[in-house]
Order: sequence, then structure tokens, then C-alpha cells
Amino acid sequence: MIDIRLLRDNPDAVRASQRARGADEGVVDRILELDATRRSSLGEFERVRAEQKQVSKSVGAAMGALNKAKKSGDDAEVARLQAEADAARENAATLSARVKELEATADEAGKEFDALLRTVPNVVLDGVPAGGEDDFVTVKTVGEAPTFDFEPKDHLEIGELIGAIDMERGTKVSGSRFYFLKGVGARLELALLQMALDQAIANDFTPMITPTLVRPETMQGTGFDVAHDAEIYRVQEEDNLYLVGTSEVALAGYHADEIINVDAPVRYAGWSSCYRREAGSYGKDTRGIIRVHQFNKVEMFSYCRIEDAEAEHARMLAWEEEMLAKCELSYRVIDTAAGDLGSSAARKFDCEAWVPTQGTYRELTSTSNCTTYQARRLNIRERTPEGAEGKKGGTRMVATLNGTLATTRWLVAILETHQQADGSVRIPEALRPYLGGLEVIPAVREAGSR
Repeated sequence: MIDIRLLRDNPDAVRASQRARGADEGVVDRILELDATRRSSLGEFERVRAEQKQVSKSVGAAMGALNKAKKSGDDAEVARLQAEADAARENAATLSARVKELEATADEAGKEFDALLRTVPNVVLDGVPAGGEDDFVTVKTVGEAPTFDFEPKDHLEIGELIGAIDMERGTKVSGSRFYFLKGVGARLELALLQMALDQAIANDFTPMITPTLVRPETMQGTGFDVAHDAEIYRVQEEDNLYLVGTSEVALAGYHADEIINVDAPVRYAGWSSCYRREAGSYGKDTRGIIRVHQFNKVEMFSYCRIEDAEAEHARMLAWEEEMLAKCELSYRVIDTAAGDLGSSAARKFDCEAWVPTQGTYRELTSTSNCTTYQARRLNIRERTPEGAEGKKGGTRMVATLNGTLATTRWLVAILETHQQADGSVRIPEALRPYLGGLEVIPAVREAGSR
């Protein structure tokens, strides 16, 4: 959720962000209208309620005087005081109705205001390219695209040759876009994820095995729209839980409604299975394990001071590149365009590895600076220093960032990049200790055989 103070003080910045994302600018004006209605109604509500309290006191006083007059037998005074009491009661009733009306107006405007404010994606940072998926800016390209003196095979054919991937039985057991990693395939994934975790630990990340089912408020707080996001799996309604598409969700919710110390970044590395419906990918990447419903991932997540977020983002990108270098992959880094950021990110860098049989780069990692967007939705704060003359400090929102260190999809680039003419696969040197020193994965059957 964006900071309402930013929207009030600098609505043009929010409008510019919406334009860059290709989103509705008109929502800014509607939120400001609702905010004005809510605030004015609340102000008038407080004024009228105070008046109502005073009038209520006058009704009590009038009734007391009336009762005394009745005992004295002064009919003229009784009549006068009765008229005053009736008028006070009528005024009190009018004010009571007005208080209820103003409260209802404020509540209605407040509910629409809150709901609409939650729909506004994070305000993009300066320098983020405008546009959609194809409007990214290439930051750098690292390494030469691999060449072969033979016709390279795609990752699925290689995976079948070395006995690593079984898509056919995955489909039989669970349906399309499911698979088995078996034998050396399972070992290779575990080796990759363990190498990623070791790297994370070396850089002050606390390893975490995270829940993969979360409450709707955690999913919403992270920035996912549970009501309209077709990518999210939901279990039966009586459970009201959602399967995460990344451990970022659980890690973002870990400190919800807490005040934490971020004098130094608080870093977690989540290892989890991830689930995505891939609802909008009909007919895309149907072969192999590029786009599947379930995969494993090691995810970096960091809480830090707002002022430290940009530097932390650069560090996360560097750690992702370090992993890519360890896997000896050719890749490029792109600055993702505003319309492709998702709701939470204010800036995102993707690392895309070269996939030889596709002749293009495909995303392996991304790292996002979510500024205070998630923390604001999840109420995660830090204490601010004491002010001048010993004045007590307050609290403010922290910044959150995330980035992928390794995931199942990496196997696509690793298998295709390091394949050999006989169907075997050379293991990158950094991975070999995690595979018992294995240098080459041999083919277990000949190409074209079953």
C-alpha cells in the first residue's frame, strides 16, 4: 500500500507512476475525493458530537429545573421550562441523527478509500523504464552465448537421456505441467539449492524452511490480490488458505504487526516449494520444466531502513549474479519496465540466462525493491531515534526486498549450456562438491531410444 501522505502531497508523482505502468490515473483523483470526504465528515462528526454532548447536558439541566417548578406549583414557570426542555430534547435528537449521518458518511467513504488505496501499485522509482513486458532496458550482458559443433538438444531430451526428468509420469500422476525429477535430476536440484543456501548463509541470511500455505491476509499483505489473481491456488474454502507462489509471501508476513530493529538489514533465505496455476500461459512453454505448476526455490528476503534499500537491492543483484557465475551461465541483466513489475515492486532487475535451443534469454532470477509497500500493508515498523531535547521517538515503516538465488528452472539453462555431444552433461565446478565430486553426468540411454 502506498503512503497516503505521498498521494496527498505529490499526487503528480503517483499519476506519473500509474502512466508508466499503463494503469488508471483517474484512481488518484477518486482516492483524493474520498479522502477529503472522509476527513471533512470526521471533522464535522467530532464538532457535532461535541455539540450533542453539550445539548444533552442542557436537557438534563432543563429537566431538573422543570421538576423543581412542578413541586413549587408555579404553572407559568412550569410551562416555560417545559417548552425549554422540549426544545432541548428536539435539538438533541436532531444532533444525534446528524452525528449518525456523518459517521455513516465517513465510514462509507473510509471503506471505499481503504479498498481503492490498496489497489494502487507501488510508486515506481526514478529511472524505471515505462511500458510493458517488452519495454525493459538491458543493463549488461555477461558471457558469450555457448556454441556447439553438434546439434544441441533441449533440456527435456537431455533430462531424459541422463535419467533426470520424467514429464510423462508427472502428467499421469498430477496432470499437465507436472514432472518428476529423479536420480541425478533430484540430486542436481538439491545441489543447486544447497549451494544457494550456503551462499546466503555466508552473507548473513538466516536459513528458513517456510510454510507454503498462508492466510489470505498474509497473501494480500504481500501484494497479491487473492480475489482476482488467477495464478494463486486456493485450498477448500473452509480452510481459507492459499498456496504460495514464492516463500517471499511467508517471509514478508513473518514480522507482521511487529516493530523490528533494522539498524543492519534483517535477512532471511527461504527454502520452499512454490505453486503457480500459470493461468495465462495456455499453449506457452508446454514442453519441459520452464513453466510448471510446482517447483522449488531459495529466496532471499530482507528488511532494512528506507535509506538502505537501494544499496541492499544492488547487493541482492550481485549475489544473484554470483550464483549465475558459479553455474557458468551466459546471462543478461534487465531493468524491468514499470508495467511488468507487479503491484509490490518499485523497481525490479531480472537475470535472464541464455537457453541455446531457444536462441534467447529466459528469466532465471529477479530481485525487487518493494520500498515500504509491503510493510505498510503488513504493519512492520522500526523505531525512530529520540528527537531533540530527549523527545520520545516514534515509529516508521521499514523497506522490504526479495530476490531469487536458485530455482528448478535453472536446470533448463544448466543442462542445455553444459551438454556434450554424447548426451552427457558437464557439471560446473562450483556444483561438483555438492554432487560428491561428480564431474560429468553420463547418458543412461541413447538418443532416440525409449
